[in-house]
Amino acid sequence: MFTLYKLQTALRKTTVRAALLVLTLSLALLLGLRADVPQDPSPILRTQDIAQITALPAKRAQLEYLLIAAPQSDAPRYVFKLKNDNKLYVVKVPGTTHLSLEREVLLRNNLPYAIARDDFLASHKAVMQDDDVSLLARAGAFVVRHLVDIVLVVLALFLLKNGLPGMGVSATVLTPDQLGGSMDDLIGMEDIKQEVLHLEDMIRNRALYKEHDIDKPFNVMLTGPAGTGKTKLAGYLAKKLDIPLIQASASALESGYIGGGSKALHALHRKACARGKCIIFLDEAQGLFMPRGRGEKKWEDDTANTLLGLLDGVRSDKGEGVIWVVASNFDDASTSMDEAMLRRFSVKINFRLPNKTERRELLRSFLARKANGCVDWEDLNLDHVAEITANLSPAVLQTVVERASMLAIQEKCIINTDLMFRAFERATIGLTDRATTAEKTRQRERVALHELGHFFMQIDPWLRQGLSLAEVKERSPLLKISTESVSKLGALGYVLSASDDVALRTLEELERDVIQLYGGVAAEELFYGARGISVGSQNDIQKATSMLDLMVNKLSMYSRSKIDHSHFKDHETDLGQVEAKADELYSYTLTAIADYRDQITELKGVLMDQYVLSKDAIFALLEQQQHATTHKEALC
Repeated sequence: MFTLYKLQTALRKTTVRAALLVLTLSLALLLGLRADVPQDPSPILRTQDIAQITALPAKRAQLEYLLIAAPQSDAPRYVFKLKNDNKLYVVKVPGTTHLSLEREVLLRNNLPYAIARDDFLASHKAVMQDDDVSLLARAGAFVVRHLVDIVLVVLALFLLKNGLPGMGVSATVLTPDQLGGSMDDLIGMEDIKQEVLHLEDMIRNRALYKEHDIDKPFNVMLTGPAGTGKTKLAGYLAKKLDIPLIQASASALESGYIGGGSKALHALHRKACARGKCIIFLDEAQGLFMPRGRGEKKWEDDTANTLLGLLDGVRSDKGEGVIWVVASNFDDASTSMDEAMLRRFSVKINFRLPNKTERRELLRSFLARKANGCVDWEDLNLDHVAEITANLSPAVLQTVVERASMLAIQEKCIINTDLMFRAFERATIGLTDRATTAEKTRQRERVALHELGHFFMQIDPWLRQGLSLAEVKERSPLLKISTESVSKLGALGYVLSASDDVALRTLEELERDVIQLYGGVAAEELFYGARGISVGSQNDIQKATSMLDLMVNKLSMYSRSKIDHSHFKDHETDLGQVEAKADELYSYTLTAIADYRDQITELKGVLMDQYVLSKDAIFALLEQQQHATTHKEALC
């Protein structure tokens, strides 16, 4: 198989040959067509109408002569001329029809005829030509005969000029005036802004850095979760430096052809060099950072090797003002990357998800862009919304705000805290539906018990510590309990809770998480018995199993020897410890949830009636239950 270089070399060598071939074919076509033009003295009227032959007996007196040309062929010609008519009539008939015409028309009517001699045919060449043969038709026939040759020549010329199809990469060139926004649009992110300002200073004051023997290209690597602003930052930097931005997707470099990625990179570099100072921004570039040499085929690393050469400044004399900025959703801390590639980047900026304060300011900024009267600022608790939107990127937060606007338009209302909460739920969970379970009372009852089991095992540790319901409510991450179906999750109900910004869990907290997961199936066993457990707990058990495997096998939390057993092929001996801890934690869950049987029963009825209970509604009901119990004990 040819590499791109070999293919291009071979094509260049055939350029002259191809041109000569096209010229030769054209001349042959023209000369051949001119040589075939008949020089008959008389105009010829060609037809395949057999009636012209059957009408000849009636024209006997006018008939000057009648000849039959090629009588033994598949298509004999009847050639006749009438007196006082300068036209020569040629009737082409099938070979089988000729025998009938000769017998039934010519012989029966004693019409004189003869076989056309060679000298006659030589002087009347057009007699044996088909009716549809013309200059254009002969040209078409020539093209058909040499179609493969012509296609190959045209394809070779096309490849010489444009390369193989798909070998290019679609790149967008944006001038500074086409780039919108500014660094101020990055709400918070002060650590990232400082890195960018430092990078700007390095680019503007290269002479100062050369005094410190820093003369290598300032290649920039942006990493971090999707939607955190990496692409926007590249645009902000280009605008701030007042230089063009050439944007391309690194995933589109590979075209399926050998050398396609290398050709595309060189094309990008040439385009950038032609513009002098500019930024080449490669998005989704994680594939280029994978360690080289993993495959057996030599050309698999061609694209990465080409990028290494360009980043190293091999062509610095041509592209001294070119800055490479590449973005990836992965970094070298979470993914194995090629060491040589990482060394090419003098600047690495790692993006992160916004914290609570930054989320609040992002939400405020997105909402402030709306017209007056669209947002009810008096009834909007941004601190609460920022709390429930933990671990969401700025892009997803903007989606939540847009969804809130859609709901506000649809319902003809103003955006407030409740609407933002519903928008968050719609953007993260998806559509919910009551009709799916509306008439399935028994299933909804089971779902209600299951979800309440999760909730009570979530707050169980704080209740057993003797905290008041107000204190428990303050600590509980619960947002709502719902018995509406969620098609996206394939669930008939769910418990929605806020997550933490920093998930650094301890052994005790992990055990609480497992107990909370077991709360649903334990509630089903409490009310329906061990044989009444449904398959609705499958997802909970899978999550609990994964967490127990992490605790026992990967972190050795229950052992003095802190090793990761997953590195060993055979660690079945630890399965017993996983089962033992699962049995211990589930047994505790089953015992603990029995203490909340009355509360679960009462809340189940309200949940069945209202479908959804918010955190405030649930704790208000618990307060009422507590007061009723206290009053009853006082009467006794």
